[in-house]
Order: sequence, then structure tokens, then C-alpha cells
Amino acid sequence: MDFSFSEEQQLLRDSVIRFIRQDYGFDIRQKTVTSSAPFNRDYWQTFAELGWLLVPFGEDDGGLGGSAVDIMVVMEEFGKGMVVEPLLASAILAGGLIAETGSAAQKNDWLQPLMDGQLQLAFAFAEPQSRFDLANVATRAEADGEHFVVRGHKTVVLNGGAADTLVVSVRSGTGVSLLAMDSNTPGITRNSYKTVDGHNAAEIYFDAVRVPRANLLGVEGKALPAIEKIIDRATLAICAEAVGAMESALQKTVEYTKTRKQFGTTISSFQALQHRMADMFIECQQARSILMMAAMQLDAGNGVAPRAVSAAKSRIGKAARKVGQEAVQIHGGIGVTDELDVAHLFKRLTSIQYLFGSTDYHTQRFIG
Repeated sequence: MDFSFSEEQQLLRDSVIRFIRQDYGFDIRQKTVTSSAPFNRDYWQTFAELGWLLVPFGEDDGGLGGSAVDIMVVMEEFGKGMVVEPLLASAILAGGLIAETGSAAQKNDWLQPLMDGQLQLAFAFAEPQSRFDLANVATRAEADGEHFVVRGHKTVVLNGGAADTLVVSVRSGTGVSLLAMDSNTPGITRNSYKTVDGHNAAEIYFDAVRVPRANLLGVEGKALPAIEKIIDRATLAICAEAVGAMESALQKTVEYTKTRKQFGTTISSFQALQHRMADMFIECQQARSILMMAAMQLDAGNGVAPRAVSAAKSRIGKAARKVGQEAVQIHGGIGVTDELDVAHLFKRLTSIQYLFGSTDYHTQRFIG
């Protein structure tokens, strides 16, 4: 079986690598993370010009193909560079739901501006009581003529503070529905904040928010399968990001041991540390292998895909914890300072372990 990238995928990968090396250094990233801005909007426009915002979407929607392997290629390099711009939240999550459930007119209204870099989206689905259960939705949408009236609270909405349009999961009819709404609609309150890993999120409250029935995505009460499908794609995306971050952490740790001296010699000569770094390397390789398996299963579109994604998230979550902790410990005290990129890789790897389901959750989901 051929595991190599296609020519187009290799060109895509090379473009991301080039951008991160030339324009997205650690110091530049830190200026964004420590500023009041949620992300660098100039870079977001660059993403659009380079075609990266087209990657998650199929050709029928104006995209470049939208395969899981395509997303994996981009997100792995984003992990190495610790990119904080919201490709995951805006394009893969919210944009993916519109592509999956929206009508032609809805896609024209929201997807085209997104791909042009002119529109920010966010998917509001998590609630304080829901944990990782996508069907546990307490936010309600009551029909009122040609409108829905929405009441509820969504938590940790990725890119929620910067989004122009929100895609919101609500309980209506006999099940879960999806509504798209302008984030400035009266009755919406957003409390935005930076997360520990430098990204941004928001708590969003809906108090009798009136949303036109025309903003319903798909069939009322039948949105859960689409939500589960897109969350699986987003889970694969953060697994790819984790693999990239782990490889970067390993590389930086090996380089550090070649320069740090103790007792008159570099610590890379210490056998105990060599064994620990060898274990980190093995974890990275195993994570990459199971990531590729999950991406191929998602693209195959068979019933195995959800279990394959959970297998990848479970295994990569364990690897992320191992590699992140070892990188910090081998660096010593400097490994937890804001001045060192390894500390930020560790924070992102720790956060990824709990995004879209913890390691334990996905282990149980895989077992069934």
C-alpha cells in the first residue's frame, strides 16, 4: 500500500513549511498570543491567498478536495509551528457543518466569504453539563412563526469571540438541529478569553435570540449524524496537529541535549537520557502510523471510520502526554518558562488531549 503524498499534497505541505519557517517564527507567534487580538488577521488573509482555506472543502463547494489526508498535511505542519489562527474552528468545524448540511444558497452566503478570508465562523456545541456527549444539548430553539427563539449557554466555543457567524447546536422538534446566526444578533452575549495554549474561545449566552427559520441548516431535529461526522474530522485534525507538535518537541529536545553541558560533557552522552529520547521517537512514529490509518479510513467513508478516529485519539493522547512531559523534564526548569517554545508545545499537547474527547473517552468509544 502506498503511503506517500500525492504531488499536490506535497506542494501543499511545502507551502505551509515555507510560510512557518520564513514568516511564523516563535517570537512573531508570541506577539499575537500576548496581544489583545484573537489572532493575526493579516496571516489569515495570507492563508486565503495561499489556498489553505479551500483545503477542507470539496470541489463541488469551491474547495480543493477536502480529504482527511489533505487536512492532515496542513494540520501537522501547523502543529510544528504552533499556529493559533482558527483554521480548525472556522473552516474545519463550522465551515464543515455548513458544507455538510447547508443548501446551495447557504453555502454561497457563508462558505464563499470564508474561503476568501472575509468571514469568521465558530461552532457552538459544548455546554457545561454535556462533557463529551454531542447529543446532550440543553440550549433550546422554540418555533415562533418564521423564526426560532433560542435560549441557552454554550461553553469553550473555539473562535467564538472573533466569529462573525455562529453555527449553534440546539434542541428543537424531536432532536438536535443546527442554526446559523449573526454573532451580533440581539440577545447574544459573548465573553471572550485566551486559552492556556494561546488560542481563543468564548462563553456564549443566548437570551431569547430570534433566528430566521431560513437559517436552519439541514432538516430540523436530524443534525446529530452530521455533527458527529464533522467532530470526527476535527478530531483527526487535532491528532495531526499533535503529531507535528510532538515531532517538534522531540527535535528541540535532542538539539538541546547536544548543547547543554553537565559535569563537563553534553547531556546527550548520558545513556539514561538517550533511552528516554528513544522512547519519545518511538511514540512519535507510532502516533504517525495510527494517524495515517485513521485518515485513510475517514476518506474511505466506511463504518469503521469513527472507531479508527477514536483509536487514533486514544493512542495519540497517550503519546502527547509522554512526549510533552519528557521534553519539559529533559530541558529542566527552563522547559516551563514562557521564553522557551517547548513550554508552549507542552501546553498545546496537553490541551489537545482533552479536545473533542479525552484519551479515556475515546478508549471507551473504541471499545464500544
